Amino acid sequence: MYDLYTHNRNWGARIHDFLFKGYRMISLENRFLRIVIAVDKGTDIIEFLYKPLDIDFMWHSYAGLRPYAGTIPTSPNPAGPFLDYYPGGWQELLPSAGMDCTYRGAGLGIHGEVCLLPWDYRIERDDPDEISVSFSVRTIRTPFHLQKKLTLAAESGALLIEETVSNESGESLDFIWGHHPAFGWPFLDDSCRIILPECTVITPPDYAAPSSRLEKGQETQWPMVRARSGGTIDLSRIPGPEAASHDMAYMTGFPAGWYAILNERQKVGFGLRWDEQTFPFLWFWQVYRGGVGYPWFHSSYVIALEPVSSYKSPLTAAIEAGTQLTLGPGQKRTTRLTAVAFPGERVVKGIDLETGRIL
Repeated sequence: MYDLYTHNRNWGARIHDFLFKGYRMISLENRFLRIVIAVDKGTDIIEFLYKPLDIDFMWHSYAGLRPYAGTIPTSPNPAGPFLDYYPGGWQELLPSAGMDCTYRGAGLGIHGEVCLLPWDYRIERDDPDEISVSFSVRTIRTPFHLQKKLTLAAESGALLIEETVSNESGESLDFIWGHHPAFGWPFLDDSCRIILPECTVITPPDYAAPSSRLEKGQETQWPMVRARSGGTIDLSRIPGPEAASHDMAYMTGFPAGWYAILNERQKVGFGLRWDEQTFPFLWFWQVYRGGVGYPWFHSSYVIALEPVSSYKSPLTAAIEAGTQLTLGPGQKRTTRLTAVAFPGERVVKGIDLETGRIL
């Protein structure tokens, strides 16, 4: 080693902390990836850049990362401020998801609490061969404590995520827990296909946007679903913006929790592996420039493939359906996820949860 005395490196695995638009930010980087986390905005992953092709997998919204300070809304949104401050990227959802609700007297806005809160962080390891940083947050209207550690090795295209949620109250609590990674152009285009293990697709009986392509209230096998206009649709194939549609579907019953999105034109892929015992459902949000009015205005081209603990949302609906998670007083639950970028000309049959290796 030539430099034994300095931690101020820009080679190997490295961490940088900085301010951007008034937010504390953390970047994790190696020669394959640059991952940028907005610590003061829910630890959103606002960039997951695959450096060999200069492609960011994350979708970036029209609003972008908008500072809270000095922003005066024209009127408060009764469902909460999530959509006003949605930058795209990857959010964590807890203790609710989906629309707003009231749980035991606590008003919970769209997608819960943790995605809008500032978190604390601590750098756990900062070595050229591996870096890791821990984050933690306590919710305000509910008594949960959420901790997670992100780890990136120097010669890896995989981000490892380890998490623990704790109930710090004296009574049992219900919750929804999930992850909301959203993918957009230039990674997302009509050459993309989604690879999933064998699973069941459910379209909700009560969800039908004006531009929906999917027949509601059906249960079928991935990837073929019935279309509202007749015929079938292959959900594994991403259409172009000319689809002008907006849909929601849920996948469940998979033997292992993983998916891969392959861009066949650009020959690059993104994969996610998760603990299917904690997240037995995969929400598939699809907006192919078909979102009407606020906040999409027929201009957003985005999908989100979201490992979530529950079917039905928000939390009150999940409780009614019996798909919520529950922790007793002082109880904890631990889980992990692994996100990986890889060259796209690969046959993907699975993803290793511990390492992110493509199987």
